[in-house]
Amino acid sequence: MGEKNLLLAIDNGTQSVKALVFDLSGNLVAKEKRDFEPYFSKEPGWAEQDPEVFWDNLCAACQALWTKHGIDKNRIAGVAVTTQRGTVVCVDDKGRPLRPAILWLDQRKTYNLPSIKQPWGSLLAVSGLSGILNYLRTQAESVWIANHQKEIWANTHKFLLLSRFLNYRLTGEFADSVGCQVGYLPFDYKKLAWLPSWDFRWDLLCLSPGKLPKLVEQGLAIGAITRQAAQATGIAEGTPVLAGAADKACEVLGSGARLGHVGCISYGTTATINVNSQKYVTAFPLMPAYPSAITGNHNVEVQIFRGFWMVSWFKEEFGYDKRMEALEKGVEAEVLFEELVKKVPAGSMGLMLQPYWTPGVKHPGPEGKGAIIGFGDVHTRGHVYRAILEGLAYALREGGERIEKRSRNRISTLVVSGGGSQSDCAMQITADVFGLPASRPHLYETSGLGAAMILARGLNLHQNWDSAMSAMTRIGKTFEPSAENHRLYSQLYAEVYLKLYDRMKPLYQKIREITGYPD
Repeated sequence: MGEKNLLLAIDNGTQSVKALVFDLSGNLVAKEKRDFEPYFSKEPGWAEQDPEVFWDNLCAACQALWTKHGIDKNRIAGVAVTTQRGTVVCVDDKGRPLRPAILWLDQRKTYNLPSIKQPWGSLLAVSGLSGILNYLRTQAESVWIANHQKEIWANTHKFLLLSRFLNYRLTGEFADSVGCQVGYLPFDYKKLAWLPSWDFRWDLLCLSPGKLPKLVEQGLAIGAITRQAAQATGIAEGTPVLAGAADKACEVLGSGARLGHVGCISYGTTATINVNSQKYVTAFPLMPAYPSAITGNHNVEVQIFRGFWMVSWFKEEFGYDKRMEALEKGVEAEVLFEELVKKVPAGSMGLMLQPYWTPGVKHPGPEGKGAIIGFGDVHTRGHVYRAILEGLAYALREGGERIEKRSRNRISTLVVSGGGSQSDCAMQITADVFGLPASRPHLYETSGLGAAMILARGLNLHQNWDSAMSAMTRIGKTFEPSAENHRLYSQLYAEVYLKLYDRMKPLYQKIREITGYPD
C-alpha cells in the first residue's frame, strides 16, 4: 500500500461536478469533470434540479479517477466537499430527497406573509430593520416550501444545503462545515454558529433547530466513507471526510489570498471581490461577512450577480457567427472574441455599462437593472463586449473600495480566479481599472485546491497555514497596469460610472412600477 499523500476534493458547481486529486505541493494530479444541465424551470424564474443528478455525477467522476487515470485509491488521505452556495435540499429521515433541489439562481418569492411576531415586530420597526428582513424572508426557500408545499415541509427531516446533502451521502452523517453556511439560514455569521433557539429569525424562516444538521469546523472530521458510498464512488471505505467550505471561500484560499491586502476577484457566474479577514467586518450594513475557509476567519465580499454570465449571454445572443467560425477553424470561440476586444481602445470610445443584469438587496437594490449608455454610430459589438468587461471591473473596483473603507485596510494586489480569469483581455482590463497588478493563480481549479488545502491542514500533512500556503499556492502570470489606461479609466469611473446608479435609480423604479419587472 502506498503512502497516503493525495487529497481528493469534490467541487460541485452550477453546471458540473469535478473530482480533483491534488498532491501536497498543490499540483493537480488528476481531474474528472461531469457536466449536466444546470436546472429546469416549471415556472418562470424557478431553478430546480434533481438532487440525484449531483450525486450520480459525483460518483461517475470519482469512478473515472481510478479506472481512467489509474489513481491508487489507497493513497487518498481524505476527502473534502466544496459546492455552489445557497442550493437547498429537503430530505426525509433516511436522507431521501422529498422534492427537487432549489438552486441559488431561483427567483421565486413568497408574498402576503404575516407580520413579524411581537415584541420583535415593534422593535424592528423602531430600528428600521423590518423592511429588509421582510424582503429577505420573501426570498427564503424554507419560507416558500413551508407556505406552498406544507405536506413536504411537514415530512422534511432535514433542510440541507447541497454540501450537507453530499456529505450525508458520503458519510451517513447529517453534518456540514461552518465554512459552507451561506444563504437564508438562522446562522450567526459573526459567531459562526446557529443562532440561539429563542432568536426570532428561526420563526421568521419557518425553521427549527431540529431541521438543521450539526456544524463542524473547517478541517475537522465529519465522518468517513461508508460501505455504500465506497461502492458508489470507488473511494476506499473508511477514508476520512473533513469539513470543507463553500466554493467562493475555497477560491479565496486556493488563490493564496489569505492576507487582508490581497483582493481576490472571482470571474464566475457571480462575479465577486473578497478579502480574508480575522475580524468580522461587513461590506454593507446588515449584510453579513461570510465564513472563510480558515477557521474563525471571515470573507468580506461584494457580489455582482450574473457577473461573468453576461459574457456568456453576449456570446449566445450576438456571437453565433463567431462560434460557427471557431468550429470551422478548429479553435476555441474565446480566441475570436478576444480579438474583438483587442480592436477596441480602452474606454470603449465612451460606451459605459452598468452590470446589474440581476438585482440584489443593497447595491444595486431590488429595483436595479443593467444599463448601457454612450452609444454612437462608431460602436460595434466589439465595443459592447469590451464595455461588459470594463463595467464588471468598475463594479468590482467600487466593491473593493467599499471593503477598504469598512475594513480600513488597503488592497495592494489582486488575484483573479474563475472562468473569466482565462481571458488575457479581462485580466489586463482589471489591472488597468484598479491600477493594481492582477495575477492568475498557478492553476485554474482554485476552489478545489482550497478544499485540498483544508484537507492538508486538517490532516496535519502541513503543520500550519503558512506552510500550506507556501507549498500549495503560487502565482502564475501577472498583468501590470498601464498608467495611461488607468488614468482614463479612473476619470470615467469617478465622473461617470459612480454617478450612474443614483441617477438611474428613480428611472429603474418607474420601469418596475410600470412593467412589474423585476418582481
